[in-house]
Amino acid sequence: MIERPVDPGEVDLSTEICGVHLPNPTILASGILGLSAEVLARIARAGAGAVVTKSCSLRPRVGHASPIVVDYGPGLINAVGLANPGVEAMAEEIRRARKLLAPMGVPIIASIFANSVYDFGTTARYISEAEPDLIEANISCPNVEEEFGQIFSSTPYVAAQVTRRVKAATKIPVIIKLSPNVPEIDEVAKAVVAAGADAISAVNTVGPGMLVDVETAMPILSNRVGGLSGPAIRPIAVRCVYEICAAVSVPVIGIGGIMTGRDAAEMITVGATAVGIGTGVYKRGLNVFSLVCQELREIMARLGIARLDALRGRALQQRARRLQPA
Repeated sequence: MIERPVDPGEVDLSTEICGVHLPNPTILASGILGLSAEVLARIARAGAGAVVTKSCSLRPRVGHASPIVVDYGPGLINAVGLANPGVEAMAEEIRRARKLLAPMGVPIIASIFANSVYDFGTTARYISEAEPDLIEANISCPNVEEEFGQIFSSTPYVAAQVTRRVKAATKIPVIIKLSPNVPEIDEVAKAVVAAGADAISAVNTVGPGMLVDVETAMPILSNRVGGLSGPAIRPIAVRCVYEICAAVSVPVIGIGGIMTGRDAAEMITVGATAVGIGTGVYKRGLNVFSLVCQELREIMARLGIARLDALRGRALQQRARRLQPA
């Protein structure tokens, strides 16, 4: 039901994740322009409510040769290969970024990944020394300890193992990043929360997918296949966030095809506390954060909703009403 419209200037977009205040719910998603302190500060000045570093590992990683990112219209397909300078270099960038972002009140989320459960804990311990506001553990990468290299988020059991290892290594609140490429993402979400996850981010890229150049009959990406992101995957991301938020009560960062204020409103309506923006930076430029916030304010004002908390989870409330016995 639409309440009396309010003035867009009266709309409060601030939110909170694990006690960390965000001036608005837009977050720079991991993997997008998050390698240096200066770039993170530039994103914050462009209007992001929080920034996430590029995922880093215990040791530097070169990644794949170009081409690694292709805009195929409805979104991007990428096979960057988790290139990063390693946890020590990233920790130094976070220290520098904290000084630049502190006056703006924009928190920093450090994203990490590893090739083994043990290395997740070690990497978390090292990155914690830089004192980011939150740590995101990207468990959508391959587990080399498994015979067939399954991703850590492929089963609730392994996902919980990683969560416990990271939680034991740090006192900083931990976000677990989930993959959509699983049969029951809500079961994985319940497992990581039971293991101590303070929040969840969902989802990572969908796929893998593949593009072929018809002139050369060769795959366009150097790695042949890559993950899909952008508007094409948004309905999948919305479904995943809806299922996660119905299953657990921790904050959820909704990621996947957020391009406009309407997209953000949709994700928040299914329960997201904040929204990650990645492909939107490529499609709309650095102003995407301020544009999404402006559009979100206008939508909320039209609906008569002055606070983000009142928008959050409205679809879940409708679900609960439908499930009530007559």
